[in-house]
Amino acid sequence: MTPTEPTTPTSGTPDAPLPPIPPLPPLVDPGPPLDRGATERYARHLLLPAVGELGQRRLRAAHVAVIGVGGLGSPALLYLAAAGVGRLTIIDDDVVDVTNLQRQVIHPDAAVGQPKVDSAAAAVRALNPDVDVITHRARLTPGNAAELLAGAYLVLDGSDNFETRYAVNDACAALGLPCVWASVYRLQAQVSVFWADPPAPHRGTDLRDLFPAPPAPGTVPTCGDAGVLGALTGQVGSMMAGEAVKLICGIGTPLLGRVAFVDLADATVTHLPLAPRPRSHSRPRSGPPEATAAPATPPTHQHPLVTPTDLAAELTSETPPVVLDVREPAEVAIAAIPGSLRVPLADVLADPTAIGLAPDADVVVHCKVQPRAEAAAAALTQAGASRVRVLAGGILAWVREVDPSQPAY
Repeated sequence: MTPTEPTTPTSGTPDAPLPPIPPLPPLVDPGPPLDRGATERYARHLLLPAVGELGQRRLRAAHVAVIGVGGLGSPALLYLAAAGVGRLTIIDDDVVDVTNLQRQVIHPDAAVGQPKVDSAAAAVRALNPDVDVITHRARLTPGNAAELLAGAYLVLDGSDNFETRYAVNDACAALGLPCVWASVYRLQAQVSVFWADPPAPHRGTDLRDLFPAPPAPGTVPTCGDAGVLGALTGQVGSMMAGEAVKLICGIGTPLLGRVAFVDLADATVTHLPLAPRPRSHSRPRSGPPEATAAPATPPTHQHPLVTPTDLAAELTSETPPVVLDVREPAEVAIAAIPGSLRVPLADVLADPTAIGLAPDADVVVHCKVQPRAEAAAAALTQAGASRVRVLAGGILAWVREVDPSQPAY
């Protein structure tokens, strides 16, 4: 059901007209009047009837937390800062890598090797020195969510892994915060607004209404595995910033109860309704983040690991193992272990026996890092393989420790 559809009749008769759902109220009360400098800086907002002087004062009084300063968080932060959001909390535990620069536009080349939160904070302050910036070089977890999100009115989730996405979702549901969420994959993306307990009569939804549980590790490739068009992250990150402005100012129809599916290749945006899942009446929907159910975390690895240097030595022996590379062809073209057998993970999972390996073959499986190799190793073992190991750290570790002549990605 979309937010614009009716939910309750005006009378008990089946044919009675149903009133439209009213717009969401502004999330933030307006701050002090604008001075001359702010009036000049935000003049183009003041000319917009939907924003105006009152909306700009709401933006200046707002506090938004942004999780992840990657492809989505970069443009979102820049546009939130430019819009005059008064306080931005930036949360990320990573450092800038040269492979980030193709899409993470908030980071300059000189920031490679620096913490992303520091690079992003410098860019925000350079763009708008009036914005108060708070940085946390940390990964958000159920245990630290309340502290990291303290004082925020809403959250933008630009994280790139399922563990963090579900932690952010559950924390926002527990704290009663709306969350602007997005996910990108190659040339496609999804965008929505999750809010477990919005003002009545709106119906709340969250990530678990869309995806009840995270997928098994390694079964869904990340941007680092599958690639993503940089311009798409800019488009979607801007959409996220737009949804935040709408929520703060109480304008338009936010994506609550809807998912926008963006297909850049076809230049289309399709809106799909999202309904709340049935919830147990015996369990409250809100509470401290520590009490919120979190997805079970599987073991880091279940198969024996072999280091790159040990594998290199084994490959020169009289009985070398079979090296099974489960990455995609485009990844193999960047870097590969010579002589490896190359079968994408999807094909391994579809039919492990079709590879043609003997049940007692000595097999070392690898991917870019490790998760996909673990999934493939599990499938091979379940199909009867008895001697399956996983390359610790994947091809990136191989390049770093054995063959640095090949590029990392």
